[in-house]
Amino acid sequence: MMNIMHPALRRLDLNLLPVFDAIYRHSSVRLAADELAMSTSALSHALSRLRVSLNDPLFYREGHRMCPSVYATQLAPVIASALKSLDRELSPQPEFDPAVSTACLQIAITDFTAFCIFPALMNVLQHEAPGLRLELRYLPHSPALTELLAGEVDLALGFSTVEDPRYPELEEISWFEDEYVVISNASRMAMTLEDYLAARHLVVTPWNEKQGVLDLQLERMGYTRHIAIKTPSMLSAPFVIAESDLLMALPRFAAEKLLPATNIKIFDLPFHISPFEVKIYSHKRSGKRGVTNWLKATLRALAEDLQSER
Repeated sequence: MMNIMHPALRRLDLNLLPVFDAIYRHSSVRLAADELAMSTSALSHALSRLRVSLNDPLFYREGHRMCPSVYATQLAPVIASALKSLDRELSPQPEFDPAVSTACLQIAITDFTAFCIFPALMNVLQHEAPGLRLELRYLPHSPALTELLAGEVDLALGFSTVEDPRYPELEEISWFEDEYVVISNASRMAMTLEDYLAARHLVVTPWNEKQGVLDLQLERMGYTRHIAIKTPSMLSAPFVIAESDLLMALPRFAAEKLLPATNIKIFDLPFHISPFEVKIYSHKRSGKRGVTNWLKATLRALAEDLQSER
């Protein structure tokens, strides 16, 4: 036989519970009716239905007071607590207000996304959302599906190293596109494909991946390159390049940001490859949709500003 869930609740009109609660607190049909914006006759009818449903008188009139039965006295704190909890949890979510928000977001990042996004982002937040708190975590892999599903992070800022599958659970937006360039020490004068293939290379592998998009493209072209060092950190890499004969491919935006701090030169990548693309991932069932949607909109506006400045 089929089990019926919540049999007691199914036979009871739950709209009658606020009636019970109001009569118990006020000990008065009239005052309870005033609080609930009901007529006294409608409230009396509701009480009659409740008595039938619960098979108990619930309240006795003594003079001008409605006094609870023993059963009603037992029910009162349970009903009051349940109504308070439901009212709190079922209240509509308030509109997100960045000016007063003190929300905390867990954001998964890489060196590159932190370096390229957060200086400009924090400049915006200090004016528009000064109470918003961000906790950055290194992205263990792209697109951090497990962490987003588990609620361990609210957003992930990453990029593709190979053709990533699409995940229906995730909302994915393209934040920023850029072309790849090559950096070398300051003594190099030219960069042909032959120069590129003859050189030794430094490759950033934030997730210890076996093959990145550049090597995949070179393989399609029938070439390989000599990788002398792999590192998970992009920020130390340009300083290694400046003091060695190694080459490094990276997005132009990052290379130009690093140029004043290191003695390097920037060259066009001597073969065609699809643009570097930074993506923002979030979970469709996020419990922080107001703040995450606002932050994604802010990031999109920043990306438009960055693209227009170039």
